[in-house]
Amino acid sequence: MVRVGFARILAGLALAFALTIPPGRALAETDVDLALVIAVDISFSMDTEEQALQREGFAQAFRSKQVHDAIRGGMLGKIAVTYVEWAGASDQKVIVPWTVLDNPESLMAFAEKIASTPLRRAQRTSISGAIDFSTKLFTESNVTPTRRVIDVSGDGPNNQGRIVTDARKDTLAKGITINGLPIMMRRPGYLDIADLDLYYKDCVIGGQGAFMVPVRERDQFVQAIKTKILLEIANLTPPEGLIHRVQNVPKANCLAGEMQWRDRTYN
Repeated sequence: MVRVGFARILAGLALAFALTIPPGRALAETDVDLALVIAVDISFSMDTEEQALQREGFAQAFRSKQVHDAIRGGMLGKIAVTYVEWAGASDQKVIVPWTVLDNPESLMAFAEKIASTPLRRAQRTSISGAIDFSTKLFTESNVTPTRRVIDVSGDGPNNQGRIVTDARKDTLAKGITINGLPIMMRRPGYLDIADLDLYYKDCVIGGQGAFMVPVRERDQFVQAIKTKILLEIANLTPPEGLIHRVQNVPKANCLAGEMQWRDRTYN
């Protein structure tokens, strides 16, 4: 495996943004470079420390000058973002509604809303529910984006709702990209799977330029989220060594979570 440091990636992106910022031009208020749904797992498999790190990672990302510069470096110089938390098939909640980010003040306010919302946890894991819910949110954004992206983070496979690959297929058919942040900081338990990164690669992410950034250590969490947000804003793909941990292996079982839940229920 080729190891690529998050700090090196961030430094390189910052330089790229500084060199490519275009001159401003008159635009409609609703035109944005990117409409981004951040869909965050709050199932009970996420412990409170993981949840706090996840929240802090996203808040820090939107406070950072690098992210501010990345937005300013887009063709339109603005993006629209909403922050969603999800668990089971019927449990999705918008924490921060659609917000246009086009200056430091709007980004700082968005970050503060993420950071100040009380943490909560809920039952089951429905990635398909999160994808379906996120897809519908684009019809409520009131913006005209160049790109539409769903950023799904979670620490386990789909175990409730419809099959995750069916949700992915329907969303990709609409021209929406799904990126992933598989969280792999704990040893697999009765509702976790080994190689969650491969599951995300084969069963969750998809669309033009789709990628994932796995998190394997607690001290990587905040930096990984920041890196991922920067890459999504800039429409870039991270180095191969950052995306894939295992090569030349069979495809992941996209029903792994459902099978685990069945076995848990009947054994």
